[in-house]
Amino acid sequence: MLMGEFHHNIDEKNRLVIPSKFRNELGEKFIVTRGLDKCLFVFSLAEWDKFASRLKTLPFTHRDARNFTRFLLSGAADCELDRSGRVCITSPLIEYADIIKECVIIGANDRLEIWAKESWDKFISENEDNLSDIAENLFTTGDFDA
Repeated sequence: MLMGEFHHNIDEKNRLVIPSKFRNELGEKFIVTRGLDKCLFVFSLAEWDKFASRLKTLPFTHRDARNFTRFLLSGAADCELDRSGRVCITSPLIEYADIIKECVIIGANDRLEIWAKESWDKFISENEDNLSDIAENLFTTGDFDA
């Protein structure tokens, strides 16, 4: 399980250090793509294969399925770490996530998320007061009462 929060800066060549804590689980080669909420998703190859298999089951006759698949796959890039543990992120992905310099890299269970610091701070401030309600809605279904 990927978890934790780390702050790093992206350099002028669009390179970002992936925290050492995540490197082993992520592997040397991985996929970076557009994520939801204006962040980037980073999947290990094994997790990407699982995710892509689920995308293949969506009916292409449904507009939402086509649009979601286009959104995620068109931005996807094969990436690998350099000797310093950095990944070079494509310009379209940098633009999508509004990344200028400061980034927040979080573990989100089966993937990493890369956020512009400003976007992450906004996400936290907009959601922190609602987390009790969110937890109640998600975890009181009978399957998992906390």
